[in-house]
Amino acid sequence: MVREILIWPDPVLKQKAKPVAKVDDSIRTLVKDMFETMYSAEGVGLAAPQIGVLQRVIVLDTTHAQPELKPVAMINPEIIAMEGDTTYNEGCLSIPGESADVDRAAAVTVKFLDPDGNEQTLRCEGLLSIAVQHEADHLNGTVFVDHISSLKREFIRKRMKRLKTSREQGAPASP
Repeated sequence: MVREILIWPDPVLKQKAKPVAKVDDSIRTLVKDMFETMYSAEGVGLAAPQIGVLQRVIVLDTTHAQPELKPVAMINPEIIAMEGDTTYNEGCLSIPGESADVDRAAAVTVKFLDPDGNEQTLRCEGLLSIAVQHEADHLNGTVFVDHISSLKREFIRKRMKRLKTSREQGAPASP
């Protein structure tokens, strides 16, 4: 089921998500819904808080840029190692039509549970590394605009407020 994606600065996006206590059918349904929502919005990653669920769950699919990889769902992801530095022009499904350069680690190693409840460890490079860091930020109440200048962030905030207002009034929205 495709769910509604919250638009920043929705207050839910500033909250810290809670760890998943048990991987069960409700979590697997959440993962399925998150993949459907992400694909419907043409994204490469989605965190549960972006659909109003304050649980530590993310889904990622960077296969368009990294065809050797597979889509992955991470439950309770924890970045355990970071290497190198890179800058990437990031966008976000919760901040449609906007992007900015964000400094990130070039590679990360992440420990997580898969949808079967098995612990996994994955070393991520390239776009997958960026996406893991971006979505992990969401789990901690941070969005990519928190990494940019306050002036640029304020311009984006005003555009998002106009977008939200136009959507609430049922007008065709353009960011």
